[in-house]
Amino acid sequence: MERLEIVNLAQPTEIRVFSHGRLEVFEIAGQVIGRASYDPGWRWSEHVGPLVGTELCQTEHLGLVICGRCAVKMGDGLETTIGPGDLFAIPPGHDSWVVGDEAYVSLHFGGADTYAASEST
Repeated sequence: MERLEIVNLAQPTEIRVFSHGRLEVFEIAGQVIGRASYDPGWRWSEHVGPLVGTELCQTEHLGLVICGRCAVKMGDGLETTIGPGDLFAIPPGHDSWVVGDEAYVSLHFGGADTYAASEST
């Protein structure tokens, strides 16, 4: 039987904290959604990679940028910047970092279940 579910962003199911950032995880309707928040100076390869033991992020991301800007560089050298209002689909094998002096916040509709989890990212 289906049921109505409401989850408030002030009450994450789990919070994964790392230097210069955090991922708040929310579970709803059998799905996992994440809210990533990164401070200026954050870089995946410096602040998350050492925690999970990989040089590049191996999580596939599907999401929406809320505020701030973030650069993404694929292992093959392709590089782009995403900003407010951008929907993104980023395959495994990338680095990323905050661009500028504004904090970066994005919602993750895919990939939040494994992101920054040491056993799988």
